[in-house]
Amino acid sequence: MNELLLLAAVVLVACLAGNRLSGKLGIPTLFFFIALGMLFGSDGVFRIEFDNYAFAEQVCSAALIFIMFYGGFGTNVQAARPVAVRSVLLSTVGVLVTAGLTGLFCHLALGMPVLEGMLVGAVLGSTDAASVFSILRSQRLNLRFGTASMLEIESGSNDPCAYMMTVILLAAMQGAVSAGSVVYAVFAQLVYGALAGAGIALAARWALTNLRFAAGMDSILLVAAALAAYAVPSLIDGNGYLGAYLAGILLGNGELPGKKALINFFDAFNGMMQMLIFFLLGLLVFPSRLPSVFLPALAIALFLTLVARPAAVVLLLTPFRAPARQQLIVSWAGLRGAASIVFAITAAVSPGYGNDGLFHIVFCVVLLSILVQGTLLPTVARRAGMIDDRENVMKTFTDYSEETSVQFIRLEIGEGHPWIGKCIRDVANLPGMLIAAVLRGSETIVPKGGTDLREGDSLIVCAKEYRDADGIELDEVRVEPDSRFAYKRLREADVRRDALVVLVRREGRDLIPDGDTMLSPGDTLVLYTNHR
Repeated sequence: MNELLLLAAVVLVACLAGNRLSGKLGIPTLFFFIALGMLFGSDGVFRIEFDNYAFAEQVCSAALIFIMFYGGFGTNVQAARPVAVRSVLLSTVGVLVTAGLTGLFCHLALGMPVLEGMLVGAVLGSTDAASVFSILRSQRLNLRFGTASMLEIESGSNDPCAYMMTVILLAAMQGAVSAGSVVYAVFAQLVYGALAGAGIALAARWALTNLRFAAGMDSILLVAAALAAYAVPSLIDGNGYLGAYLAGILLGNGELPGKKALINFFDAFNGMMQMLIFFLLGLLVFPSRLPSVFLPALAIALFLTLVARPAAVVLLLTPFRAPARQQLIVSWAGLRGAASIVFAITAAVSPGYGNDGLFHIVFCVVLLSILVQGTLLPTVARRAGMIDDRENVMKTFTDYSEETSVQFIRLEIGEGHPWIGKCIRDVANLPGMLIAAVLRGSETIVPKGGTDLREGDSLIVCAKEYRDADGIELDEVRVEPDSRFAYKRLREADVRRDALVVLVRREGRDLIPDGDTMLSPGDTLVLYTNHR
């Protein structure tokens, strides 16, 4: 047990190191997670024996629930509305066209049976949300014409369609399919999945809005909502991934208390799920078997990237008069990822198919897609003239945490304060700062220009958060009895020229000092300094 815990710690630290390294090398982070799994796997350096496809399918399917849920939770519907129709067409009709063309290629060019070829197309039909989101955010790809929003909606919502085709084809391979059963399967997958996801999201939103939760407990409720949004429709033949994604959209675009904390939690949790799923998939694969499937996998990857995906994009976006360069980027950004491999594992453990050869082919295709398409996506975007600094990729996500971080501070109106008796409109407020609230006793006042300020008030002031990019740091200096600061007023203290005392910590209290503040032994001075 202890060895497993130590291994988990080592793997997580290695994934974090890979995350930092990927940013410097320009290689997608997810490639490092897969490579790490291969390093630890049966053919790797550490030779951990793992070939349990059924267990891997269950774990990866569970992890995919949260990736799908958070894909919806982070989707900014307002920003995506202008391109929503195109995105939905790409995530439905586009997946069908891509899968169909790829299936025909596998049958006609590679000699696969028709159903097996179509199964390969279905498994590889969807683009990967985790891969697309990761590259868009990490590379800050501010794309023209709302393209980031289009890719976000498409990649987040097309997995249910690919999963539905995979399930129907596996049923057909068992001979348990008819025209009526296909129609019912499509109806049940879409309708039951949507209704269950929407119902659970509305119930969770009501609970979060009307019930009081201890700190952090609201995050647990969202985890439960994501699991229920998948499980409930799955129990009644619905599409669980669609339910999870739709629940995420409805919750992420609603007014939720403590939403920033929820986003911070799910950012970390979603990162953990991505590490888990890609590491486990890398652990499951046998690299020694990849050379035998490399040529067919390369042929499929090339056809998928250069023919099938572009054909679907041109067919669907040309009627909207989408510029050719936008169609080029949307085509190139059709990255395959975890969902495709998970669906391939589903096929491998299915009684109607049960061939793990498909898993290795799909794994190789995904590896090529992430490594080649993912790495070159920023370059292709720049060469196509699709980068526009007036756009902001972070606006396609509902958190905005990396775009406009706001910091709140508390300002006390004590005895003798120059603002006492003045209205807010008359005080010398600093540009770029806003008085957000006035705390008066137990009362919280929403401030207006005519709001008067009284002694004992506390003002909540907001301003844009400072991100340390200029070498500016905070240092601490403790005042000892024989210190040059002891028993002196701050204006008399010998503080070096490149520093400013911004805070005095005294007996558990934080004091904002001025020139008359007397410094005493035991005080801790917080100095603002510039080390550049």
